[in-house]
Amino acid sequence: MDKELYRSLLPLVNDKKYMDILHEYVAAKISLHHRQMETLKDHHEISKVQGSIAELRRFKTLRDEIIKGAK
Repeated sequence: MDKELYRSLLPLVNDKKYMDILHEYVAAKISLHHRQMETLKDHHEISKVQGSIAELRRFKTLRDEIIKGAK
């Protein structure tokens, strides 16, 4: 991504209220995926859900990533 895109995202990640809401959403989705994995039997489907969880966890470091990219 280019520096201008990172800079355009700064207002989103610098607002604590919005970041807190995003983190709540991420936690809820991860919890849902964990419950899904408990019932899945197909290894391919389990891998897909694990990938979704990994991507959701990236949102926890989104602020750091955007600040670093905007420099």
